[in-house]
Amino acid sequence: MAVNRLFSNLTLTSTLICRQRIHASAINFASKPNIIKPKPGFGKAYRRIVHFPEEYTVKPLEVTNLAGRDPVTGRVVAKGIGGGIKHKYHWISWIRDGPKEGPPQEEKVIQIMEDGCRTAHIALVAVGDQLKYILATENMKAGDILKTSRELPRIPVRANEGDAYLLGALTTGTLVHCIEKTPGYGGLYIHAAGTFGTILRKQDDRVIVQMPSKRTFSFDQHCMAVVGRLSNVDHGDTPIGSPQRNRWLGNRPRSGLWHRKDGRHGRKIRPPKPVKEIVFPNKSKVSVIQMTMVP
Repeated sequence: MAVNRLFSNLTLTSTLICRQRIHASAINFASKPNIIKPKPGFGKAYRRIVHFPEEYTVKPLEVTNLAGRDPVTGRVVAKGIGGGIKHKYHWISWIRDGPKEGPPQEEKVIQIMEDGCRTAHIALVAVGDQLKYILATENMKAGDILKTSRELPRIPVRANEGDAYLLGALTTGTLVHCIEKTPGYGGLYIHAAGTFGTILRKQDDRVIVQMPSKRTFSFDQHCMAVVGRLSNVDHGDTPIGSPQRNRWLGNRPRSGLWHRKDGRHGRKIRPPKPVKEIVFPNKSKVSVIQMTMVP
């Protein structure tokens, strides 16, 4: 009887402990929902959020630095982002619109400046009584007069640096950037510092352009493009110089576990293998076999 009572007490105790564990795990599961961690890429940046107003303005816009975190869940998505100097965001006007017939529209460059949120320099341009920002070309300077036109002439135009024309209106071999994907939707391709595309040839109503990656894209001849190479050509060749400047640029240092020779995923230094002796085998003489007729 005592053994049965002890066995029943142990069974009751184990049942209560199991129920308590199940209850605790259920509470933890309810308090911590299954949040799917987003993955970097897919055209989404986790460095900053720009607060755009309803109407276009040349005033610097406020930004919220994310430091590589997802704005919804707050989880780290991109590990190499964090810190850095706080920058204001200058709103670029990607649409270069002009008249479809008659003389082109003239725009005057007011100022060339650096923008911390992009690699290429930007230019403040006056069009009539309005101001806007555009990407500056390699040799653009204050006081230049830029021309913009959406007319498709019979004879190709020899445009100057910074002018915006239709791809079909430019000559073969012209350097271009800020190319539209669809006519009227603004420049989408080739924004990085020092990059440019080259018009290779024309096929019917299409224009073949070689991109900075050496790939060739076929655009509609009514897509706008800006002539010239983008500014800040030496951006890719300028060394960072110091770890502190790398932190100013907003790059977070590595964990320190990775080393080239002895760390995790690194090339390990091991002692050399012992000397392997290469010898030729001695050829032993074959013994003579004597045959007899005696069984």
